[in-house]
Amino acid sequence: MSEFRMPSLGADMEAGTLVEWLAKPGAPLKRGDLIAVVETQKGAIEIEVFQEGILDRLLVDTGTTVPVGTPLAVIREIRAAGAIGAEAEAPPCERPPPTAPKRPRGEAPVVTPFAALPIAPATGRVTASPVARRLASLHGIDLSGIKGSGPTGAVLLIDVELALRSTEKAPAHPQAISSVAQMRSAIAAAMTRSKREIPHYYLSQTADVGAAEDWVRRCNTDRPPELRVLVGALFVKATALAVRRFPEFNGFFMERAFRPSDRVHIGVAIAIRGGGLVAPAVHDANTLSPDALMAAMRDLIGRVRAGRFRSSEIADPTITVSSLGERGVDTLFGVIYPPQVAILGFGRVVERPWIRDGAVVPRPVVTITLAADHRVSDGHRGALFLSEIERLLQEPGSL
Repeated sequence: MSEFRMPSLGADMEAGTLVEWLAKPGAPLKRGDLIAVVETQKGAIEIEVFQEGILDRLLVDTGTTVPVGTPLAVIREIRAAGAIGAEAEAPPCERPPPTAPKRPRGEAPVVTPFAALPIAPATGRVTASPVARRLASLHGIDLSGIKGSGPTGAVLLIDVELALRSTEKAPAHPQAISSVAQMRSAIAAAMTRSKREIPHYYLSQTADVGAAEDWVRRCNTDRPPELRVLVGALFVKATALAVRRFPEFNGFFMERAFRPSDRVHIGVAIAIRGGGLVAPAVHDANTLSPDALMAAMRDLIGRVRAGRFRSSEIADPTITVSSLGERGVDTLFGVIYPPQVAILGFGRVVERPWIRDGAVVPRPVVTITLAADHRVSDGHRGALFLSEIERLLQEPGSL
């Protein structure tokens, strides 16, 4: 027997509220299966299980708020299950399907169709998916007034979003205001800790991205908007490749020591509708093609703004990339999110006078910034790291 506990989903998390169980007692569990939905200041997060076995019993009721580390359920190991021994030895094709699809590493995440979202069972109230119910609650929308498009008339996220668009702009619901305030409080606590405990140093470098923009333009020829690659995907890919050469920027500072990661999980900063910010990970970003990376980023942004993302995405970024270029910001200096040791900022692409082949010409350039932990690296290595990112952006074919 082993205990499944309330996970820590970031340095700013002290407790979480169990919103929904996605597996029932007796269900077989495999590594990566979704087991529960937990509400934190960052939103509703789908929690994955990282051990195999049978869900034996649930220890915490939905709606309960408990501290990080609290046992939530008991998982029975398969080899000790006795009665299910024959099932454990069955060929893979005969085993019961997992409770949720697993996402292979190194591929773009699968976008779950709205109709495939788990639907809350009917209990005398309107049937709705959890994410639709949460969005409606935040905006004070009565679900009984929405016609659902899901199975058996269940209200889905898209139905609530359509209801929001058809409603005149009104003052934010008090619960939504409270949620944003809680998130900002959590972010402030984490950033205060970061500035207090981490000796930051800062560097910036301006890079010519003309070759990258030309590559993106050629790549997007005759493509529909939903399949186009943005230059931001190349920023993330260049970072992921560069950090393999400079591993001191990729990992965690824990228990007074730096632990480099042998995998590159890039945290992508995403603004949440209504306020707040999260930076879930694109896993193994260095192994993804620009197209797969762009698809992964679109998927993340869509799920984050719907208030639904996964525990592994929020808990294990090894380095973060942030950009406010689309907001017209030229330079962004980030604050490291502990226990990470570095964060990169990309500003907007602007045309500036640039010396090229001995002549002054207009070129598209971007300012790249690095905030890093002086306990792990120094300015010399930081400068080389930024130079490697610049070199990769000037050779987009290598990405």
